Amino acid sequence: MIKILTIVGARPQFIKAAAISREISKNFDIQEVIVHTGQHFDKNMSDVFFTEMQIPKPKYNLNINSLSHGAMTGRMLEQIEQVIITERPDFVLVFGDTNSTIAGALAAKKLHVKVIHIEAGLRSFNIKMPEEVNRILTDRISDILFCPTNKAIENLDNEGFANFNIKIVKSGDVMQDTAIFYTDLAKKPNFDVPSNFVLATIHRAENTDDIERLKNIFSALSTISEDIPVLLPLHPRTKKIIEKNNIDTKNIQIVDPVGYLEIVYLLKNSKLVLTDSGGMQKEAFFFSSPCITLRDETEWVELVQNGYNKIVGADTEKIILAYKLLIDSSLDFSVDLYGNGKASEVIIKNILEM
Repeated sequence: MIKILTIVGARPQFIKAAAISREISKNFDIQEVIVHTGQHFDKNMSDVFFTEMQIPKPKYNLNINSLSHGAMTGRMLEQIEQVIITERPDFVLVFGDTNSTIAGALAAKKLHVKVIHIEAGLRSFNIKMPEEVNRILTDRISDILFCPTNKAIENLDNEGFANFNIKIVKSGDVMQDTAIFYTDLAKKPNFDVPSNFVLATIHRAENTDDIERLKNIFSALSTISEDIPVLLPLHPRTKKIIEKNNIDTKNIQIVDPVGYLEIVYLLKNSKLVLTDSGGMQKEAFFFSSPCITLRDETEWVELVQNGYNKIVGADTEKIILAYKLLIDSSLDFSVDLYGNGKASEVIIKNILEM
C-alpha cells in the first residue's frame, strides 16, 4: 500500500486534487491523506470546493492565512512537517506554485520523503513573481515532475534537469480532466446572469496592489461594458481596495466569489474571458472561450502561440483592442494542447511504477 500526503491550499489546487482523488479512488493500492493549509480561507473560495467537487474532506486543516509570505510559508513548513512525522507517507504530492506548494515540498525533502510535483516545469521568467520562485524551487527538490506541456519539459531541459536524479513525465493537465468531468454538473449562480456577457476575474497582487494598474483595468472593463455586459466575481479584499481608492466600476456587474460549478457555468456561457489568473486562462480554453490575460507574461505560452490568448498587461488601450479582435473570432478549440483529460491516469500509473 502506497500512502500519499496531498497538500492543497488554493482554488486551483482543489480543482487539480479533485482529478487526482478520483483516480486514486479507483486503485486500492493507494491511500491518500489530504492536508488543507488554509491559504484560501474564505468559505466561497475553499470549503465550497470540497462540497461541490466531491473531494474527500481533508484529514488536516492547518488554518494558516492572512500572513506575509515568509510567515505563512514558515508556519506551513512547521505544521506540515509534524503531519508528515505523524502520517509517515511514501510521497508528498504538491500542485502548482503557491506558498502551500513550496512549504509541502520543503517539509517532505528535509524528512527524506519523496516529493511529487504536479504542473511542473512552468516558467513565466518573471522572478519578481512569488509563484515563479515557488515553482522553480519546488521543481528542483522534487523526485517526480509531472509536466502538462512540451514547453514545460523544454524549460526543464534548458535548466539542466537531465543532470539531476529526477523523473520527468509529460502527463497533460489535470485541470482538463476536471473540466471534462464537471461540465455537465455546471450550476447557474443565484444572481442575474446576462444572456450575452464577458467574464472577468482579478486577484493577483501585481494588479490589486498597484492602484494605477487597477484603475487602467477597470477603465477598460467600463469601456467594454458599453458594448457587452461584464460580469466580475470579486474577492472582498479587492472590493475594499476599489472602494478605498474610489475606482470607477461603472456598468460592471460585480458579484461575490462563486463556487467551481458556478464558474464552470459562467465559462460555458461567456463570450470571452478577461483574467490575471493562471488557471483561468486554461479553463477558458477548456470551455471554448478566447482569453485576454491581464498580466505582462504567461506560463501558458501555447495558448498565445495558437491565438486563444492575448497578453495585454494593464494597458487600457491594449485590453480594449484585444477585446475587439477576439470577441467575434472563430477559433478551433478542438486542438489537443493538454492531454484531453487523461492526465490523472498517467500520473497514478507512473507513481505506482516508482
